[in-house]
Amino acid sequence: MSTTTQSHRGRGHRAGLFDIRNIIGALLTVDGLIIFLMGLFGDTEEDKTGGVNANLWSGLALLVVGIAFLAWAKLRPVVVPDDFEAGGEEGGPAGH
Repeated sequence: MSTTTQSHRGRGHRAGLFDIRNIIGALLTVDGLIIFLMGLFGDTEEDKTGGVNANLWSGLALLVVGIAFLAWAKLRPVVVPDDFEAGGEEGGPAGH
């Protein structure tokens, strides 16, 4: 069984906020929202690149990717075992 399934509830805890997918997803979503709103409200006709509103489409793409990262982290959480020691396995630098 995979270590990312929720069947390990008794033997570990979720990485939660420290999961890198949450951080990346939040940053992409916030940036995408800002760029999307600038494309929607801030661009004038002469600001567009070749007649295409680049801020609108790139902001929308960032929103989709950011929400996908957040959904991925929510649907497939990383489960950290309760007996996990930071720094590696036994016998390693932190295992002394």
